[in-house]
Amino acid sequence: MFGQSKAFSGFSVDDLGKARQFYGETLGLQVEESGQGDMRMLTIKLGSGASVFVYPKDNHTPASFTILNFPVDDIEAAVDGLAQRGVSMERYPEFESDAKGIVRGPEGPTAIAWFTDPAGNVLAVLQEN
Repeated sequence: MFGQSKAFSGFSVDDLGKARQFYGETLGLQVEESGQGDMRMLTIKLGSGASVFVYPKDNHTPASFTILNFPVDDIEAAVDGLAQRGVSMERYPEFESDAKGIVRGPEGPTAIAWFTDPAGNVLAVLQEN
């Protein structure tokens, strides 16, 4: 029924302006704003051709799970680049990370590092085998 649908994902933020700046300027993604007043929203264009819908929500609660994963060829360079832009890596007690906040493991991606957007939503960069 939905096999040919151009489905997309979405998530909320508490400040659309901060989200636009973070996703557009800090992460360097193409961000388009549309709508007016309470109906404003962002569309983030991803390199794969997919897009993500971002909308403001007064009682926003940050996603406690990873909402976007960014595969990279060199996780060290990606984490260093994020740090230069003022982005800190998150550290979770159940995962052992190195000094940069990179978790390396035998299963799943070779390496992953998590960070948050200004609204507290969790994102990740990951390097696969």
